[in-house]
Amino acid sequence: MSTPQLPLPQHFDATQVDQVWRIPYQERQSEALAWAAQHSIPPASEDNFRTCLLLVDVQNTFCIPGYELFVAGRSGNGAVEDNVRLCQFIYRNLSQITKIACTMDTHTAMQIFHEIFWINDAGEHPLPLQTLMTQGDIESGKWRVNPAIVSSLNLSSQVSESDPYTWLKAYSEHYVKTLTADGKYPLAIWPYHAMLGGIGHAVVSAVDEACFFHTITRKTQTHYEIKGQNPLTENYSVLRPEVLNDADGKPIAEKNNTFLQTLLGYDRVIIAGQAKSHCVAWTVSDLLTEIQQTDTEFAKKIYLVDDLTSPVVVPGVVDYTEPANAAFAKASEAGMHVVHSKQPIAHWD
Repeated sequence: MSTPQLPLPQHFDATQVDQVWRIPYQERQSEALAWAAQHSIPPASEDNFRTCLLLVDVQNTFCIPGYELFVAGRSGNGAVEDNVRLCQFIYRNLSQITKIACTMDTHTAMQIFHEIFWINDAGEHPLPLQTLMTQGDIESGKWRVNPAIVSSLNLSSQVSESDPYTWLKAYSEHYVKTLTADGKYPLAIWPYHAMLGGIGHAVVSAVDEACFFHTITRKTQTHYEIKGQNPLTENYSVLRPEVLNDADGKPIAEKNNTFLQTLLGYDRVIIAGQAKSHCVAWTVSDLLTEIQQTDTEFAKKIYLVDDLTSPVVVPGVVDYTEPANAAFAKASEAGMHVVHSKQPIAHWD
């Protein structure tokens, strides 16, 4: 017998999903405890079939209009529309979600994809959202590493005999070459976003409220997985950064095997979040790669919720809709399921 979907709690207001506000946690705790009793919702520890809902970067910086990297999609309001449905999905399926895990894109100013990292002979920095850094740009000297920021990067673990600036110049050439060789996106200069300590870094208020309500109702702690702090590489996927080694093969970062094993330990993993073309797509791609190297059958346990994610679209600049759809199609061909949120979880299998 399938488990029926739950109603939406009275506190949920879909018109507030596009805003940032303080959550009344104490009130929500009382409501959640009463909700669990009213609907006979058991603690997650009693689940025989364990489901993890993986929320990729559902943060203000990507999901609130007017914030740094709002994921508009082709509709112009993609991330907001996704998050209305996401909150509804969490509330209606509380009893079937064992754990919610939120990845948190986490940055500081001096990172390789921010403009301050680079400079030209005129003292200018590359424009965000308008600059894709190529191998030719670096080799020709059109853009070079900004020498003023090198001392802030703490490169002692990477640099031994050579001076840090010389090493970093060589590394920057290696970095863009590696992106091309590995079939990754070119190095994009992004606006400052998901800044550690800033309001853009926080989980969207309405989603955070839904996660907290789930935590209390099901007596299971929401998990937060930090990614993206390494200044020397992009980190779209939560499972690994874009580049792992320097030109000499020395590690500059490592895969997130601990979190990978956590995900592989669930009977079902549901994936949603932002952006479909970048952090979601690369997380799914890396997860598929690891699955194919271990147990291809696990692909059947992965569910991609297509109406809870949107691609990066900047009209007149970039439109990543097609690459995003291609990534989901590839995952589907490999055995992962592409589903929609309005269909009850119980009907997915």
